[in-house]
Amino acid sequence: MSLIDKLKHFKLVRSLIYTVVGAMTYPGIAIINKIKITGTEHIKNLPKQNVLFVSNHQTYFADVITFIHIFCAVRWRKENKLGIPYYLLSPITNLYFVAAEETMKKNWISKLFLMAGAITVKRTWRAEGQEVRRGLDPSDTRNINNALRTSWVITFPQGTTKPFAPGRKGTAYIIKNNRPVVVPVVINGFWRAFTKKGLTFKKRGSLLTIRFKPPLEINYEASTEAILDQVMDAIEQSKKYMLKGKHHRMSIVSSEV
Repeated sequence: MSLIDKLKHFKLVRSLIYTVVGAMTYPGIAIINKIKITGTEHIKNLPKQNVLFVSNHQTYFADVITFIHIFCAVRWRKENKLGIPYYLLSPITNLYFVAAEETMKKNWISKLFLMAGAITVKRTWRAEGQEVRRGLDPSDTRNINNALRTSWVITFPQGTTKPFAPGRKGTAYIIKNNRPVVVPVVINGFWRAFTKKGLTFKKRGSLLTIRFKPPLEINYEASTEAILDQVMDAIEQSKKYMLKGKHHRMSIVSSEV
């Protein structure tokens, strides 16, 4: 285990990183851009462990940073808002997030996020920009399982910022094996506001929306395919939503003509 991997398990280290990164990023999330949060009533009474947040993905880091802000604010009994970020004085620490291994080794910023609680996983079909087919890595699953025993975990089932990309079965395996409380989240606007990494602005004044849905009622005995389909539908990245989006865009074009 590397020094960085060891440090991320110390709550004081994560707390300091969340405080510093939170203070630096708050203006970009809540002042330079606008943020609309809904559904935090679904997360304020969750258990402190074995909770899995599943979400669509639009940038490498801005999504996760915003989740951290919201979870810290909810801990300070704020509902559907951030307000003044005094919540950063005592941030949440029982939190991990899943990230691609190759993404988290590129620069010092990604290594900082690694210490903040990233659980790295090997990409199952992309590595260094090349198509590579791999099976599920047992060590990756084990690390996520261990994190769920004590904490909340954020994962992005698609593993990519490309909208409507297929979900990965690893998420369903984790759900079947751990039987966590699964909270779906739908985000939007991050792709418009930030560059792909989520650390620099692309369009200021954008609306960032984060919608927490009620925990899913899951049949843990169902097949991995059925569980994954349920998750993808809940985060609105299934084929049904893709077709709905295409229909909506065609309607807008038709009305303009």
